[in-house]
Amino acid sequence: MKDCISQGRTIPDELVAPMRDSAALLADAPALRARLEKDGYLFLRNALDRDEVAAARREVFQRLAEVGEIAPPAEAGVFTGASRRRETVDDLGRFWRSVSEGPALRRVSHGSRLAAIMEKVFGEAAVPFDFLYLRAGSVGRATGLHCDYPFFTRAHERVCTVWIPIGDVPVTDGPVVVVEGSHRFADLVEATRGFDVVRDAPRRADLGIHPIDFARQRGTRLLTADFRAGDLALFGMFTIHGALDNHSPIGRVRLSCDVRWQPASLPVDARYFGPLPAGTTGAGYAELNGAKPLTEPWHIR
Repeated sequence: MKDCISQGRTIPDELVAPMRDSAALLADAPALRARLEKDGYLFLRNALDRDEVAAARREVFQRLAEVGEIAPPAEAGVFTGASRRRETVDDLGRFWRSVSEGPALRRVSHGSRLAAIMEKVFGEAAVPFDFLYLRAGSVGRATGLHCDYPFFTRAHERVCTVWIPIGDVPVTDGPVVVVEGSHRFADLVEATRGFDVVRDAPRRADLGIHPIDFARQRGTRLLTADFRAGDLALFGMFTIHGALDNHSPIGRVRLSCDVRWQPASLPVDARYFGPLPAGTTGAGYAELNGAKPLTEPWHIR
């Protein structure tokens, strides 16, 4: 795959590969679950309604256009290079919660179509976390390698992360990248089990190593895709993943969200549920990168 850049370095051809599309297995739930167990992730091409995804994209980018961050037409998602968010918004966390709770976006992230998929994944009825991680990544943004266990497993480990591109996200725009076979790296799994990113601070949540170097050390590959509206990827709590660099040649913002789902029969982590979820740290939506103006730097999450 060409044009895959991670933290400023072009990923060599032998270390990057396309994700395997498992959409054909949606008609066979046991086979779908077996594929997830084997690969540690599922890539489902065209699993969601493209029109609903397009509506969510318009809804989010229009809100960002109103604070001067997205140029018209809003759905193109091109960054202006400026922001009036701090000048026009009284509470950045409350603003981002309102964007993250937009009805068009929630029809994608919390709707019946995804619920039906997750029921097949878990083999029983599933529920989404109310707290949504909406990410608008401008050029230069990336996310280091990590797994989600330290953030979302206080109640149990049967949680899946669903990563949804809100519109087309080619590799130039910095989509999700998964480390092939990483859910079976026993030494890392055991070192992670029991770690809570809040309770065990200041232990870092990311691996602290460049993805290229990590792939070489482990003899594995980095998997990604040219994502299109309607696609999704999902993975469990021990699968190591991150995001490629956004180096869009036209300055397009990568818009995506990730939402966690779990079996409805299991207890929930109260931090992520309810009308005003506290989030990982207790700061609510203010803790997220998305709450910051697009002109300001990200932290790992």
